Amino acid sequence: MSSHITLRFYQELNDFLPVSKRRISFEHPFSHASSIKDVIESLGVPHIEVDLIIANGQSVRFDYKIKHADQISVYPVFKSLDITPITHLRPEPLRMTKFVLDVHLGRLSAYLRMLGFDTLYRNDYEDPELATISINQQRILLSCDKKLLMRKMITHGYYVRERQPRKQILEIVKRFDLFNRIKPFTRCMRCNSEIHPVEKAMIKQHLLPRTDKYYDQFWQCDNCKNIYWKGSHYQNMQQQISLMKDQICSS
Repeated sequence: MSSHITLRFYQELNDFLPVSKRRISFEHPFSHASSIKDVIESLGVPHIEVDLIIANGQSVRFDYKIKHADQISVYPVFKSLDITPITHLRPEPLRMTKFVLDVHLGRLSAYLRMLGFDTLYRNDYEDPELATISINQQRILLSCDKKLLMRKMITHGYYVRERQPRKQILEIVKRFDLFNRIKPFTRCMRCNSEIHPVEKAMIKQHLLPRTDKYYDQFWQCDNCKNIYWKGSHYQNMQQQISLMKDQICSS
């Protein structure tokens, strides 16, 4: 007789499963004792999305070796339910919310910077580099690549479900409860460094004639020296931020 376990995944973890396995208990065959982490990721669920595993009524860790007829439930991060007495699999939240994004999330990186969040992005990052940055700089890795998020070394990451950038930024703000930490126009859209007010006289030689004529307040990036002012681009971004806030509050 072949060995099997019975699994059920809860809440948003079902996003990773085929339709036939979503929100139901299902049998999963196995031929040798594997860790429950290996089984979960073989089904397409990155370990960084999982916060609690219950095997036969007891909370277990990722290294738990499965046995025939095990009954296993897998849960995502709990937002409101107190599960303090049992084994959390997720590490403690990072003290500072900082991100590093994979190569598919360029527009999302721009939106995050626009809202004032420390966000690293390059369109030539390789997967090992992303994983190393995430660990060494204590950044949350945002990715559309499940295999990248399954790398064992990654402790803080999130699989971005949405594919449209404006929906992605709403998803991230809600997922990480960032609404009250939004500080728009405090970070350089080009290089991610902070921007600060600068005297017009200090940068006057870099201004175009119309900008010099109509604007007197300016900000400059500490790193790349890019210059910002409250022109039409600023008004457009303000409208986008107001729209995002309205959408977040109404959802």
